[in-house]
Amino acid sequence: MNRQRKQTPHLHPTIENLSQAIFIVNRHAKTAPDPKFLYRLKHDALQKLLKEGKAKKIGLHFSNNPKFSQQQSDVLVQCGEYSFHLPPSKNDFKQLPHLGKLDENVRNPKAHISLSQAKRLLTAYTGLKPEQKENVHKRRYQKPVFKRLGEDYY
Repeated sequence: MNRQRKQTPHLHPTIENLSQAIFIVNRHAKTAPDPKFLYRLKHDALQKLLKEGKAKKIGLHFSNNPKFSQQQSDVLVQCGEYSFHLPPSKNDFKQLPHLGKLDENVRNPKAHISLSQAKRLLTAYTGLKPEQKENVHKRRYQKPVFKRLGEDYY
């Protein structure tokens, strides 16, 4: 039997598609075993959208998960119908109003694209390439060697 792969339609980098892709990538990054690349993709895409004027910084929120139990703030960024948080710069503290605590009732709308589509769209948009893992030679399993009492292991 010839199985044909279901071809997913190519997404165009509209504000709506990009904001949905960032939402999907961000949601998956929170539970990914190695989230570094996904968070970098989110960060770079939002920075590019801000630079192009397609997203805007709204204000600062207190972080829900502060590092080392210190009070910390995040920048609230609005992109299309979606809002995201980014780490703040020093200028953000000077220029943006502080909105206080995050409103738990405000939610982003559901997104209807897959993680692979989202990653493909954002890598094409930002030009960021996935990190290639270095060929780290893992130590192969060696069976334990049992010696008689008093013998050397070498």
